Amino acid sequence: MTFLSLALIAAVALAGPLLALPVRWRLPVVLGELLAGIVIGRTGLSLVDSEDPTFSLLANMGFALMMFVAGSHVPLRDPQIRSALGKGFGQAIAAAIAAAVIGTGMGLAFGTGHAPLYVVLLASSSAALVLPIVDSLRLGGPSVVAMTAQVAIADIACIVALPLAVDPPNAGRAALGALAVAACAAVLFFVLRSAERSGTRQRVHQLSEDRKFALELRVQLSLLFALAGVATFGHVSVMLAGFSFGLVVAAVGEPRRLARQLFAVSDGFLGPVFLVWLGASLNLRDLAGHPDMIALGLSLGIGTVLLHAGLRALGLPLPLGVLSAAQLGVPVAAASIGTQLHVLLPGEDAALLLGALVTIAATAMAGSRAAKSFAQPVPAGHGKH
Repeated sequence: MTFLSLALIAAVALAGPLLALPVRWRLPVVLGELLAGIVIGRTGLSLVDSEDPTFSLLANMGFALMMFVAGSHVPLRDPQIRSALGKGFGQAIAAAIAAAVIGTGMGLAFGTGHAPLYVVLLASSSAALVLPIVDSLRLGGPSVVAMTAQVAIADIACIVALPLAVDPPNAGRAALGALAVAACAAVLFFVLRSAERSGTRQRVHQLSEDRKFALELRVQLSLLFALAGVATFGHVSVMLAGFSFGLVVAAVGEPRRLARQLFAVSDGFLGPVFLVWLGASLNLRDLAGHPDMIALGLSLGIGTVLLHAGLRALGLPLPLGVLSAAQLGVPVAAASIGTQLHVLLPGEDAALLLGALVTIAATAMAGSRAAKSFAQPVPAGHGKH
């Protein structure tokens, strides 16, 4: 990779914010970045090489950081979330049961042998997409809180289950790797909580702010990449490492200054690099030669939306049910891991992302509907500092 290639990647990644600019469309920034990668990658102009080691390393760093930010956005310290966990857990279990039936049927119908993967995809939700939509639209109320809890539970469970579902023959090895990551994350939680309670973190913060050292950012990135190293050694995705550490930080409490710094690093550079890399690594031309994979992608997307919409039977309003169907991290990781392990059929990685795009489109429409019924009034003085 050269600086000119990196400049090209950074430039085309601007398609993300440009596509998301019209507020009425309510499109996520990641959509434009994925499409930009598709244009300059294997499907389109072949201007970048997704197999370049430097490009791949930067992309994996971005993936870990994106999942870290997503995990840190799960409102574990919010009392409302805690009170809604029971209802959210029930909704997540109902979605998982339905996903087991539908996913098994899809595996048999398409003959891919990847029914466990489809079950995980159908049951998953994306906290990285849903929580920012809830915040930006100022959605509130008991049903919204329960839906948020459901999304958080489903996201955590599916991220843990994904490495086992992608490569079942090596599920035992992946399970050990996942346990190692979880154990390290638990140790980090107790260490960081102790530093918070003893005032050590606050003293470090004050020193860093006075001397412009950015110590907190340096420490967090060091811990994140160390946990990603444990995940790689244990043959599991860096996605699990990033999301686990994000949950740890969310449970301890993330300083606003650090959140802004991480947002700049993730959303300003490494996150877009990962999404452009992912788009560049896909060969959507495979779909043209495998119409069954187009059908698979559409079936996964539509099936996910209908499955989550069916939670209306448990009292979840229809717009919120469709909103909870939003997918990003899990199908992206499935495509990425499956491609690296060479366990997916030709065109299947693109089919997984096609399904995710269907859910994103449905989520954009559901968000507009939800805003009409569940938007909360702007509090007095909002936006003032």
